[in-house]
Amino acid sequence: MSGGGSAPGGFGELLRSLRVRTGHTQERLAHAAGVSVRTLVDLERGRTRGPQRRTVQALAGALALDAADRGDLERVAALGRPRPRPAAAPSAALPLPRDLSDFTARTQALAGLRALAERTGGDPAPVAVVTGQPGLGKTAFAVHAAHALAPHHPDGQFAVDLRGMDERPADPREVLGRLLRALGVTERAVPHDTQDRTGLFRSITAARRLLLLLDNAADEDQVRPLLPGHGNSLTVVTSRHALAGLECAHRIDLALLRSEESVELITRIIGAQRVVQEARAARDLADLCGHLPLAVRIAGQRLAVRPQERLGKLVAQLADEESRLDALRAGSLEMRAAFALSYRRLTPTARTVLRRAALAAGSDFSPETAALLAGTTLRRARLCAQDLADRGLLQPHPESERYRFHDLLKLFATEQLATDDDPAALSGARDRAARWMLARARAAALHFDAEHRPAPDDDPDPVTAPSGREPARAWLEAERSQWLWALHHAQAAGWHRQVIDTAEAMHWFSDRTQHWEQWVEVFRLSVAAARALGSRADEAVHLNYLAWAYNMCAYDHPAALETAYAALTAARESGDRLQMGWALGYGAGALKRLGRTDEAIAWLRDSAACHRDNTTPQGRLAELTTLNTLGVVLRETGQAGQALAIHRSSEAICRAGIPGQSPDLMAVYQAATLHHLGCDLVELARWSEAEAPLRQALTAFEAADMPAWSAPARLDLGIALHHLGRHKEARAALVKAHRALTELNHPRQAEAAAHLRGRPDGGTNR
Repeated sequence: MSGGGSAPGGFGELLRSLRVRTGHTQERLAHAAGVSVRTLVDLERGRTRGPQRRTVQALAGALALDAADRGDLERVAALGRPRPRPAAAPSAALPLPRDLSDFTARTQALAGLRALAERTGGDPAPVAVVTGQPGLGKTAFAVHAAHALAPHHPDGQFAVDLRGMDERPADPREVLGRLLRALGVTERAVPHDTQDRTGLFRSITAARRLLLLLDNAADEDQVRPLLPGHGNSLTVVTSRHALAGLECAHRIDLALLRSEESVELITRIIGAQRVVQEARAARDLADLCGHLPLAVRIAGQRLAVRPQERLGKLVAQLADEESRLDALRAGSLEMRAAFALSYRRLTPTARTVLRRAALAAGSDFSPETAALLAGTTLRRARLCAQDLADRGLLQPHPESERYRFHDLLKLFATEQLATDDDPAALSGARDRAARWMLARARAAALHFDAEHRPAPDDDPDPVTAPSGREPARAWLEAERSQWLWALHHAQAAGWHRQVIDTAEAMHWFSDRTQHWEQWVEVFRLSVAAARALGSRADEAVHLNYLAWAYNMCAYDHPAALETAYAALTAARESGDRLQMGWALGYGAGALKRLGRTDEAIAWLRDSAACHRDNTTPQGRLAELTTLNTLGVVLRETGQAGQALAIHRSSEAICRAGIPGQSPDLMAVYQAATLHHLGCDLVELARWSEAEAPLRQALTAFEAADMPAWSAPARLDLGIALHHLGRHKEARAALVKAHRALTELNHPRQAEAAAHLRGRPDGGTNR
């Protein structure tokens, strides 16, 4: 391909080929034609693209050209000369496709393209690349933009389908031949090879203001020879591939339509009256089409040819996922076929990764999940996922290495599972992914365990294993849907011990993420696994975890009380006084929240009695938890003085430490105790004394990254500051606390809002 100003092309290339053919040297031809050698060198190198007629005639005479060659030389020279007025006739050879009268949205993308078209003195000539997943309306946008920008390109508009999805995409050499002929170059004057054709094409386009639409490009190598070099001609390229290697291009990555834009497109296709009559159905229809322009258009076209059909009928048909792609067909427009074009162009490994990724749980997935499901290496899965994203078949996350499907593409990939995969292979893939995910989840969760730490061989892939608490938490958060699916899969497969072990490993981590309602689901599974194994001891433990989850995560206190009763029964039958005490404590928490305070106090005293004689570290921690909870209930029943005394004794236990327990764990328990002390002092109107323990508690919870604990502590600090008359500080604390409590869906968010409104009697749930 020609690469710079000295490269031959156009008039210069033709002149040089004629000189060589007739056996002239540059010096001999220059002397015979009466021009300088320097002038002849500039002509052949393309530095002078359109010499004057007399110069051309002199050269033709010196070369003794026949009439045909003389005519070709003059014609190419004329093409390179400045043209006082546009020549619109040649564009008829490669006309733009018909514009859509109902084209909708894309205002911002069109404005960007218009700004590009209005630039002058392009060096290089402007190129816009329109990319995105199948069905986004890339061609429709490019055609609409070309028609809109036609006045900016008076020398003609040309469109070429590069057939990028065909088995044999268009050959750049053949496309250049068509373009040159459309520009007025005769068949004989069109150079033979691709490089020379590119040179001539660039010589011609440099002096004109053309618009070139290269639709459906296969790759960069196909596009590069077709691009003008310099000047003001605009090229718009559309492709299902990202064409990331194409240099100096303005990129337009079309997004899905917004909801209102999808409804507007339906309205333009079928008319406003039908949409107004079924406004809800129109919005549902747009949602079921995933706001993908092609899908919305197909749905609209189906309705357009059935003027009596209700929108709700098509909505009902599309609601069935198994037949949704069947319904998205209108004549030659078919959603499934649009996806199949891209699918067939993938390598076998990439097709497997795409299909198997549809098995992943949740809204997105990682390359690790894709590798497990596809039965390939992580490196290969990562490369395939990147390639699939470049082809518009997956949507990459903007910040992390995760990918997601468009809903309709996921349905298509799921269909391919049924046709391209053996059921036994799919079953093996699911088992492999579930076992790996559970092993990684257990190892990651153990980073938060107060009594155990993960060993190097706990993780299924130590090389990629999270190396500390922050990476472990990030992994558990990102893969939450996937390891929860793995727990369900393990339960269904009868891997009961793995379910119990995974839930056990996670119970300390769950305390740091109380805002995850899924803990109810996790511990339901572990309870079911314990029952399947017939282990009453395990059942008691996991029923207690479940009671905690009902209380603290789901705020379902009747269910928490019922579960605590069941845990108490199982613990008594297995003779486990530690679990008996925990069951009484969790039951007391439910009773308190149900307003049955006297019963709650009685249960807490019984719980403390169970733990008092237990000298193990677990027993001491359990007693500390029970005392703190008892103090809270006493404070909320008007006995703040007794609560303060109990919490002072709890503080003494924390300061003394518990043998065998980590400093990190004791720091959390001490922070909880300080929080309770601060609240006791607030209740006793000892505001100045309350500030210090509340600040210390808040600092410790934030350092441990425990938002479900730090947000209530900040609220109580704000209340204390308000009573101290430090209203600016108080409001700042209350605003921040309210925001965090709302994000956590914490019961105390209403209390925070009430204090912000200046009505602290709005309720409390401390």
